[in-house]
Amino acid sequence: MSVLRHMGKSMEATEIRMLETRTYTGGCHCGRVRYEVTTDLATVMDCNCTHCSKRGLLLTFVTPDKFTALAGDDGLQDYQFNKKMIHHLLCPTCGIESFARGTAPDGRRMVAINVRCLEDVDVKSLLPVPFNGRDM
Repeated sequence: MSVLRHMGKSMEATEIRMLETRTYTGGCHCGRVRYEVTTDLATVMDCNCTHCSKRGLLLTFVTPDKFTALAGDDGLQDYQFNKKMIHHLLCPTCGIESFARGTAPDGRRMVAINVRCLEDVDVKSLLPVPFNGRDM
């Protein structure tokens, strides 16, 4: 299999497919929360803040126009901490955070997608970028 380079790291051809912009379906463990998101998964962040590291989140970020809630958007539990810039939205049934809503440092609205909650994504084929959220 051929090896390519992306963001300074080696990539195999299977990883290239993950970089194509496409619409993914995602949701929580019990299925109450369902959504579609259009993204390329070119940048997946592995944040070391206490919340992300304890929950094992791998994140990609999209603007709200790239995200469509299909089910369960009402009644989500909202958890905020630190600067309260992100609304960590948890399924009230299974407790999974499949996405969050918030504000980027530049003030733009964004949706943080838990890549582990997307269907048909092999997270082992991705190249997560470390992010030092612990010191923010």
